[in-house]
Amino acid sequence: MRTVLFVCSGNTCRSPMAEGIAQKLFDAGKFPASVGPLFFASAGVAAFEGAPTSEETVAVLEEMRAPLPGHAKRLTPDMIRRADLVLGMTGSHVSRARAMVAGDAAAEARIHPIDLEGDVDDPIGLGQRAYDDLAAYFAELIPRRVAGMLRA
Repeated sequence: MRTVLFVCSGNTCRSPMAEGIAQKLFDAGKFPASVGPLFFASAGVAAFEGAPTSEETVAVLEEMRAPLPGHAKRLTPDMIRRADLVLGMTGSHVSRARAMVAGDAAAEARIHPIDLEGDVDDPIGLGQRAYDDLAAYFAELIPRRVAGMLRA
């Protein structure tokens, strides 16, 4: 089973939302069978270990009937090394993750931006609509991006 790790800042909004949506879509058969079995996880480069997932992210995931990730986890080099694919929400997240495993070319090569067109902005403080819009965006982006990166 391969692991896809989503990375953001605090692991309370974007990355846990991506994790839950990815799992929901995978379970619903929205990924090509060629990617094989996948495990989804998330972490934050500046997460406060154990912080709760934002209320808005919880609302989005509950509405979608998607799994709710646990509490925030701080990104570690070991998490990166164990993942088959690491997707950062911003260029900064990608850079920080790569710095954590600097010198480990194999691990560095598995770290990429989730969106090749630019950063995924943090919805914190922007209201429920921003989270709902982000969820719709992730539902379209994640299966395509993950399948493209994990071609068997």
